[in-house]
Amino acid sequence: MKKECIAMLLAGGQGSRLYVLTENMAKPAVPFGGKFRIIDFPLSNCTNAGIDTVGVLTQYRPLELNSYIGSGQPWDLDRDNGGVHILPPYQSATGASWYKGTANAIYQNIGFVDMYDPEYVVVLSGDHIYKMDYADMVERHKKAGAACTISVMEVPWSEASRFGLMSVDEEDNITEFAEKPKEPKSNLASMGIYVFSWSKMREFLIADENNPDSENDFGKNIIPAMIEKGEKMLAYRFAGYWKDVGTLDALWDANMDMLATGSGLDLFEHDWPIYGRSTSAPPAFIGKNASTHHSVITRGCVVEGAAENSVLSENSTIEEGASVQYSILMPGAVVKAGAQVAYAIIGENTVVGENAVIGSVPDGAEGWGITVVGPETKVPENYELKANHMLSKNMKEVVR
Repeated sequence: MKKECIAMLLAGGQGSRLYVLTENMAKPAVPFGGKFRIIDFPLSNCTNAGIDTVGVLTQYRPLELNSYIGSGQPWDLDRDNGGVHILPPYQSATGASWYKGTANAIYQNIGFVDMYDPEYVVVLSGDHIYKMDYADMVERHKKAGAACTISVMEVPWSEASRFGLMSVDEEDNITEFAEKPKEPKSNLASMGIYVFSWSKMREFLIADENNPDSENDFGKNIIPAMIEKGEKMLAYRFAGYWKDVGTLDALWDANMDMLATGSGLDLFEHDWPIYGRSTSAPPAFIGKNASTHHSVITRGCVVEGAAENSVLSENSTIEEGASVQYSILMPGAVVKAGAQVAYAIIGENTVVGENAVIGSVPDGAEGWGITVVGPETKVPENYELKANHMLSKNMKEVVR
């Protein structure tokens, strides 16, 4: 059963900043890029990096995520020895407890990690879009003899105060960590991706759990405690595409990046594929009067209207006379005849009624923002939802 390295994937977040998109599902289960879910990225990275044992820690609205992961077969993680394991909070002899923080979530599953007796544990978030070879990061960690290695990337100084920031020496040893400082000393931002030597991690998790004043969080508690104790902490610099899709704007941006040449997000390369669970769907159908330009159109789509610079997920439909521009249609979304959708996210199984207008683009773009319609919503015909507004299933409309 012993494994040199396993991964623990934190996938229990509510994703409150995605509002109506995560009312009934965990953030890592949100659709992305036409045929994927956000969680496909870290799971695929594990498979491509040769990590065959992954614990997925779930909590908020886990039903759809659990069903989607299943046995792990799409990511080649249906293994007799290892594979993917769903790890929800559970009742112990001392009572039931929700995961109180990222560190507490791992602490509550120390028994699971011990079962594989790993040398190293990779801790991942389930809400980032990126490709990374964790094996390279683990190798760097091993050679340095580090207790913890943290993946970092340079961010613009103007945005640095939004992140946890690392100060490093000339060999990229971490000398200081600051959580969202008002006056940053560094622009090396933590990506929330860690490699730990398990013996050290275990020790600090137990100590943190016994501290009644701790928030049981890696960034706020575990990392500062390890630095204070003088443990060897290493920064691993990452220069590829990475985006935290925890907001509606970031989710829309990442989908548009997939369409953009030179963005760094290439889902078509063969040497580092992203795997996902596909639904049963017929081939896409493009009608004789349809107009499509620079868009992703996945299986089961029916396009008889116009699609421009958009992402059409599985089984979505654009009827004749309808137009979709710079938008994301999530699985099963329908845009009825004559409807106009622009700069919007349309949730799963939502129907946009005939001649409805969703979103708009003012000439000067002042006051503009992404318009969002939540899953399972029935938008009436001729309904108008202005830019930067959001509509939920119960037809409650709010300004974002």
